[in-house]
Parts: sequence; C-alpha cells; structure tokens
Amino acid sequence: MSDEQVEVESASDPLQKRARPGEMAIRGFLFICGAISIAVTVGILWELGKEALLFFQDERVSIADFFSGTVWQPQAEVFGILPLVLGTVLISIIALVVAVPIGLAAAIYLSEYATQRVKSFFKPVLEVLVGIPTVVYGFFALTFMTPLLRSWLGSSTVGFFNVASAGIVVGILIVPLVSSLSEDALSAVPDSLRQAAYGLGASKLEVSLRIVVPAALSGIAAAVVVAMSRAVGETMVVTLASGAAPRNFTLGEDALFGYILNPFEAAQAMTGYIVVTASGDLSYNTIDYNSIFAIGLTLFFMTLGLNSLSRRFVKRFRQAYE
Repeated sequence: MSDEQVEVESASDPLQKRARPGEMAIRGFLFICGAISIAVTVGILWELGKEALLFFQDERVSIADFFSGTVWQPQAEVFGILPLVLGTVLISIIALVVAVPIGLAAAIYLSEYATQRVKSFFKPVLEVLVGIPTVVYGFFALTFMTPLLRSWLGSSTVGFFNVASAGIVVGILIVPLVSSLSEDALSAVPDSLRQAAYGLGASKLEVSLRIVVPAALSGIAAAVVVAMSRAVGETMVVTLASGAAPRNFTLGEDALFGYILNPFEAAQAMTGYIVVTASGDLSYNTIDYNSIFAIGLTLFFMTLGLNSLSRRFVKRFRQAYE
C-alpha cells in the first residue's frame, strides 16, 4: 500500500482525533484563570511573609514568645499572640455550635422532606443571608443579640462587648454555607440506597439519619470545615461585638472558666486587631504596623490547615457509587 493511500484512509477515518480550535481556546482560558488564581495566592503569601519577616527580625520580638505568650501589649513591646488566637477560636467554636445543627437540619429537610416547590422557595430565602453585608450582622449583634443576652442572664454576667454575642451572630452568618454544601452532599447520595432502606421497612427519619447522612458524611464534614474557615476569617462582626482589647491572661492565676474561657467577657480576635490597628494612625515599617502582617500570616496558615484537614477528611471517608 502506498503512502498516498495511507494518508487518504487516515483523513477519511471518522474516529481520528480532529483539531477543535474552540475547545483549545476554552482550555487555554481555563488554564489562564487557574494560573492567575495560583499567582494571586502566591502574591498574597509573598507580601504577608515579606512584611512579617520585618516583624520577626526586630530585636524586640521573640518568635518563641510570639507563639507561646499570653499577653499582647504592643505599647509595652509584649507580643504574645495566644490572647488573639483565643478570641478567634472561642468565637469560631460558638459559631459552629450554632450553625452546624441548624444548617444540617435545614439541609436534611430540603434534601429529604421538602417538595420541589417548597425547596425552590426556601433555599433561595435561606441563601439571602449570604448577601447581607457583614457590618449589618455586626450591628445586629451589638444592638439586638447583646441586649437580649444581658436581659436573660443579667448585665453583671454578660458584658456589653462579649464573645457569645459575636459567636452566635457569626453562626447565623455561616448557616447558609453549612446548609447549602450539606444539602448538595445529601442530594448526591444515590436514590437506590433510600429505596433499599424503605424496602426493608425503615421510616423516613431512619433513612435520613442512618442511611443518607452517614453516606454523605465526607461532604458534610467538608462543609463544616469550610464554614469554620469562614468563621475564623470573619472581621466586622467580631470587631463590633466582641471587643477591641485582647483578653490577656496568666495561666495558674486567672480562672479558666471564670475568665479565660468565659464567653460572656470581651475578647479581641485576630481579624479584629488587624482592622483596628490598620485603621489607626500608624507609620509604615513600625513594629505595630508590621505586627498585623505577622498575625495575618498566622491566620493564613490556620485557614490553610483547616482546608487541608477538610481535603484529607473527604479523601479518607469519600464513598463512590456506581
């Protein structure tokens, strides 16, 4: 067979891969978008690291004291980040205690009980909470949630600025995130599992809680971790409602539950300190100014760790169905 005949047969082969300029252009565009996303992340990390390095290179700063110190007083050149981490963690835990039960219950209802008509109405209404500016949530915490807690528990118990109010409102803020991601995970469970359970005589509630939820556990866990990352990075609510002073403490002297872990006392979060300090009258390249980048870098690695934990959890418990 001659070379010309081989070329003719190859050209007429319908299974031969053909050039698709439009598809190649789309692939190139998607690659560029992904590259830009990675470049932006690297740029953020570079700027945070560069400015944070100036902070840690200062002779007045000790890296060991920074990560283990329990007092944060920049005016006295005392930089222990644990009080700020404590405020952030307390607010995030309270937010998850509020958001996970409500969000998961809403997701189960929308996935297993609601009709399509009800779902088409309630799901957009629930997700409207995402579009509300966080500063509105902050004023809601300050003018409604805090007075409500003070009226229930007494003004002597609940301070005007307190962690509980900020945590509850942050929890309300992340409810749509938990419910939306969890509902997607529950809806992805094959209907054959439900039908098999019904065939064995299981009730609707048993199918929902003992079949569907365990099957979607990896997706639900990922939703919780993503919501926690969102709570850790929340700014305006904690700035307005939780207080503008770090909760400095001394282990062994201050009461653990009476002061250190008391949710009704004020505590400044990491993001709150960054906002208050960055909006003040600080000169560039001062130790106070550079400290916000060190805190920002610490916060970056905290959220990175949470996201990595989420990916490992999903990979460990992910179930594939045919």
